[in-house]
Amino acid sequence: MTTTSTTSAAAAIDASALPSRLHHNAYVTNDQEATRAFYEDIVGLPLTATWREEDELFGAVRTYCHTFYGLGDGSALAFFQFVNEEDQKQFGPKMPFSPFQHIALKVTKEVQDRIAQSLKASDWKPEETYVLDHGYCTSLYTSDPNGLLLEFTYDTPGVEESDEQRRKTAHADLKAWLEGQHESNNNYR
Repeated sequence: MTTTSTTSAAAAIDASALPSRLHHNAYVTNDQEATRAFYEDIVGLPLTATWREEDELFGAVRTYCHTFYGLGDGSALAFFQFVNEEDQKQFGPKMPFSPFQHIALKVTKEVQDRIAQSLKASDWKPEETYVLDHGYCTSLYTSDPNGLLLEFTYDTPGVEESDEQRRKTAHADLKAWLEGQHESNNNYR
């Protein structure tokens, strides 16, 4: 990251030196059709590409399907499914479920409401679907057919003010945390 000083809390960020946006986030699925039905039919993300591929990867020839579901900024959520069951086991998720490992997608309140209504109408994992108000944003959480946790987040009006404050104090806040100061600095809720 290009900044005027890496320790200055008011460091100026040269946005042109940063990655411009997410291209895609990839995950392994055991069921491409269940994944398609969830993302396209329930959430409303269009299937934008399906690649059927065979490549020499990591010391062996691997045959797989790679699908992409488009987001509004041109980025995508992508999913792999391997023909060989051993490849599925080797490359699939190995970590136990954690609510702190997830993909957060920015949405408007209206889009969040539409997704929530669609999840409810589909009776999609009601025990795993919930809303959390973080103060600076409100998030709808659910998981996909693969166990991937998704967060659909809309920012609270005035979030620019809280974002600016967090930018100004980011280094100092991290330093304080590392030194043992663990009290909350979220005064928005």
